[in-house]
Amino acid sequence: MTDRTSLKLNDERKHLFEQASQIVAGDPTDNPPRSDVIDAALTHLIESHQNIENARKKYPPQTIKDCANTSVLGLRYRTSIESKWR
Repeated sequence: MTDRTSLKLNDERKHLFEQASQIVAGDPTDNPPRSDVIDAALTHLIESHQNIENARKKYPPQTIKDCANTSVLGLRYRTSIESKWR
């Protein structure tokens, strides 16, 4: 990973930021800075990965797949979790 100081925001990324900002916001009038939205998204991704790993010890693979499969974290049936993002 490289260190970058700016983000190029195409229409899709702007829309994703708007959606994520609504989730992070304390109320409808709150407008959190993008850095807070990014921090929240990264924390959620890391915690979700750990939660899925922990749940794999307790539940069958199909249950985990049905509950946790997203476009960012995918569960390969009976094998591993892999990132589909990028």
